[in-house]
Amino acid sequence: MLTSISADIMEKLKILSDAAKFDVACTSSGASRSGNGTDMGSAFASGICHSFTADGRCISLLKILFTNECIYDCKYCINRCTNDVERVTFTPEEVCKLTVEFYRRNYIEGLFLSSGIIESPEHTMQLLYTTLFLLRNKYHFNGYIHIKGIPGASSEVLEMIGYLCDRMSVNLELPTAEGLRAVAPNKARKNILTPMRFIQNGIKDSRMYHGNSSMKNRMYIDEQAYYEQMAEIKDSTARLSEYHRSLRVATDCGKADKLAQKSWESGLSIKRPDRYYVPAGQSTQMIVGATGESDYQIISVAEAMYNRFDMKRVFYSAFVNVNMDESLPGIGQPPPLKREHRLYQADFLMRFYGFKAGELLSEDNQNFNDYIDPKCQWAVGHLECFPVEIMTADYYTLLRVPGIGTNSVRRIIKARKHAKLSFTDLKKMGVVLKRALYFITCDGRMMYNTKLDESYITRHLIYNERPDTMLLADNKSCTYEQMSIFDFISE
Repeated sequence: MLTSISADIMEKLKILSDAAKFDVACTSSGASRSGNGTDMGSAFASGICHSFTADGRCISLLKILFTNECIYDCKYCINRCTNDVERVTFTPEEVCKLTVEFYRRNYIEGLFLSSGIIESPEHTMQLLYTTLFLLRNKYHFNGYIHIKGIPGASSEVLEMIGYLCDRMSVNLELPTAEGLRAVAPNKARKNILTPMRFIQNGIKDSRMYHGNSSMKNRMYIDEQAYYEQMAEIKDSTARLSEYHRSLRVATDCGKADKLAQKSWESGLSIKRPDRYYVPAGQSTQMIVGATGESDYQIISVAEAMYNRFDMKRVFYSAFVNVNMDESLPGIGQPPPLKREHRLYQADFLMRFYGFKAGELLSEDNQNFNDYIDPKCQWAVGHLECFPVEIMTADYYTLLRVPGIGTNSVRRIIKARKHAKLSFTDLKKMGVVLKRALYFITCDGRMMYNTKLDESYITRHLIYNERPDTMLLADNKSCTYEQMSIFDFISE
C-alpha cells in the first residue's frame, strides 16, 4: 500500500493509467546511463524490468496520461471531447511523487508519459516540460523517461523537453492522410511530420556535437559551417555551467518550481552540452484496422518512417472500438491481433533482414497470409531463388531462408570455414529445419527429396505450424489442397 500517496492521487492514477492502455509504444529503454552516486535511478540499454498488464501487453514503465481531458474529437479515442467520461488531470508534482514512490518500491524503472490536450498543444507540452524538469532537477530522478510529443507544439518546447527525456514519440495515428482526415478531423499529417523532422535533426545535431558518428544516416554538412556552429554552442557552455550551479542551489532550497518557470521563459535549458538530445531516439505508432488501409500500405509507410525520419521503432496497435461511430468497425468485433502480429514480423524483416516493403507485398497481393509468416510467404512466392547452398551462400542470401535467423547465419559462416555442415549441425546451430529444409541444400543435397512447388511447400508449412488445419480456403497466390500421404513419400 502506498501510504504516502493520497487517495485523490490514487484515484487519478486509476483513471489515467487505464486511459493510457491503448498506447503500445512501451519497450526497453535503448539508453544506457548508470547511477552516478548523487542522483536516483538509472537506465539500461539492454532493457528494464518488464511486467504484464491484464490485457497481455508487456510494459516496464509507469505508463500514465497527464490528463484525459482533450479538446480534440478523434473518433477512435475514448477520451474524445464529445465522450461523457470522468475527467481528471495530474499536477506536475503529483506525477513526480508517483514516479519516485513507485521507483522506491521497485515497481518500475521509468516513466511513460502521454497526455490529452488541455487548452492547446503548446500549453500541454509546457506542463509536461515542467513535470520532467522537476523530476530531473528537484527529485534527481535519473531513470528512463519516454514522453509523447504533441503535434502543434512549438519547436522551442520540443527542444527543451528533448534534453530531459530519453525517448520521444509522435504518433502517426493512421497510415494515410485520408484515413486521418476521416477519423481524426482535428489532426493533420503535416502537423505530425513537422515535429518528427525537428526531433530527427535535433538528435543528429546532438550526436554530432558529442562526436558520435554511429547515426543510422550520418548528416554531412559544410565543414566551415559545422565548426562555426560548434563554436557558437561551446561559447554558451560557461553561461550554462553558471545556470546549473544556480539550479543545484535552488533545488536545495526548494525553489525548483520557480526555476522551472524561469528556465522556460529564458530558454537557458535549450542547449545542454552535458546531455544528449533524445538519446534513445524517436518512435511512432499506427492504428491497425480502424480504416481500410491494406498491409502493403501500412508497411510502405513504416518503411518511409525508417528511411526518412530515422525512427527507432514503428509500433502497430490493433484497433479496439470503444466508441459508437458508424465510420468505424462495429463494437464487439475482435481486434485484429493476428494482423498486428504479422505486421510486427514484417517490420522485423525490414529492420534486420534487409527486406523492402515492395518485396514482401505488392499492389497485386496487398495483405499477409493468416497461416504462414511473411518470410515464408515471400519464400514460396520466389522459389526461383532456392534452394540455397549452405556452404557457399553469402550472409544476406542465408538471411532470406525461412527458419534461419541472424545468430544462426553468423554461426554457419563461422563453422563452414572449418568443416562441411550437415542438417544435424544446422539444427544444433538453431536453424528451424521444419521451415528451412524446403529451401536449402547441404553439400549439394536436400534433407529430403522435396519438390520446389509453391502449393506443396505451402501446405507443409501450414501443417507444421497448425497441424489441425487440413483444408484451407483459396488464396490469390496459390490454392491449398487436402494433404495426401504421397506428399511425404520421396519421388
